[in-house]
Amino acid sequence: MKIISIETFTNEYMGLLRLRTDTGEEGWGQTCTYNSDITAQVVHRQVAPHVMGLDANNIMGLGQLVLEREHKFPGSYLYRALCGLDTALWDIHAKREGKSVCQLLGGTASSVPVYASSMQREITPEAEAERFLALKEEFGHTSFKFRVGQECGHDIDQWPGRTEAIVKRVREQLGDDVTLLVDANSAYTPAKAIEVGRMLQDYGVSHFEEPCPYWKPDWTREVTEALDIDVTGGEQDNDLRIWQHMVDTKVVDIVQPDVCYMGGITRTLEVASIAQKANIPVTLHCANLSLVTLFSAHIMAAIPNAGKYLEFSIEGLDYYPWQANIFKPNFDIQHGELIMPHKPGWGIELDAEWLSRADHKVSYCGDRF
Repeated sequence: MKIISIETFTNEYMGLLRLRTDTGEEGWGQTCTYNSDITAQVVHRQVAPHVMGLDANNIMGLGQLVLEREHKFPGSYLYRALCGLDTALWDIHAKREGKSVCQLLGGTASSVPVYASSMQREITPEAEAERFLALKEEFGHTSFKFRVGQECGHDIDQWPGRTEAIVKRVREQLGDDVTLLVDANSAYTPAKAIEVGRMLQDYGVSHFEEPCPYWKPDWTREVTEALDIDVTGGEQDNDLRIWQHMVDTKVVDIVQPDVCYMGGITRTLEVASIAQKANIPVTLHCANLSLVTLFSAHIMAAIPNAGKYLEFSIEGLDYYPWQANIFKPNFDIQHGELIMPHKPGWGIELDAEWLSRADHKVSYCGDRF
């Protein structure tokens, strides 16, 4: 089963990849969202040329080959592009077995608990609490995440007093029977993060994500050691050496790799394995409703050290209009859980109209760059 072509369908925000083999099989994957048009160039220049004509059965080996051939380019775009190849290969393998990717990985769960995840900082505490309450009533959500501080904020709040006000308002509005999580997006120095963290503990918040700049792991570890609340992080990281160091030195209580940032399913499973050996749970980062949430659900439903829930963005087309009509069926949330239909492969059909509007490029076996 040799790879004979790799196609990309992209716009600025989204990138899909179709891989075909000489046996007539095809698989669909996704590169990382945002600047996906740039990532598509990387696919055709730095990924496809290395795997054309090779055995599609060798998922792990093909990914490693690309990274070794491109070892002079260890930046994030290579991993963003590699994700398209890797996820398409998993789709092919699962379809051949007549299983979902989750089932291929050994998972049997019919659903995955999710937390409703807000991406907004400009929203007022009152408006955030109101929409959480509406989601709780409509979809049965019992876990919610919202933003605190200012992104890369150097101890600055989005506006004065917002962080404490939103924590207090959401807790009061939703009551004590829901789980609250917050994301600081690298907002704080250790001292400020610890101060905020203690306030979060007072309100029963259970998850404090990326309290300090992610590139300063010693700062984050200081916060982890000082607080009882679970400190989490890792979404930006794709280097397995960093992940091993993060786990070995107990930087966080929960690791949060992103499948598309990591380079696909294969490398994300490696991070999950590293964490499992240290009894650390995995709660994958998936901050939009592209295929990354689908990929993450299949992993979370299969790995033994999955965290309590999967991230599920609550932002609709008014906030992320590029999410519209990429694939069907759409995500099905019932009673706060994402339903896993377990159809072969990723179990979806890509939207033909979306594909027709995308920029299309093909690498064939025999092409030279």
